[in-house]
Amino acid sequence: MPVQHFTPHGMPQPVPYHHVAVGTGTRHVHVSGQVARRADGAPVAPGDLAGQVSQALRNTSVALAGAGASCADVLRLTFYVTRWSPEKMGDLMAGVEAVADEIGLRLPMPPASLVGVEHLFEPDVLVEVEATALTD
Repeated sequence: MPVQHFTPHGMPQPVPYHHVAVGTGTRHVHVSGQVARRADGAPVAPGDLAGQVSQALRNTSVALAGAGASCADVLRLTFYVTRWSPEKMGDLMAGVEAVADEIGLRLPMPPASLVGVEHLFEPDVLVEVEATALTD
């Protein structure tokens, strides 16, 4: 497998993601920010952060598959969450956990960053997910 995830001894644990990913493949896949929209553009889970996280990750998985990759090939995820506060972590992780088996996302996740933002491109969008993957 071209991607290995791990958390070295001495780094903070437990966290919902690995701290390090090492890639040995040569084909880079960059997935633009995915949001909670169906293929026809219809919003999914308005006002529900957990539901939007799940749908955004489903869309990320579809995008990866379109490029011949999977969640196992992901080096890094970035979550952009509107009006972030630490109290939202439970909902964010509930959304991840609800869809992880369905899309083949291993837990703990690949290295991930969470960026709090005031707004995203549409008022109903609560989260956007970017992914970087590496394949052979």
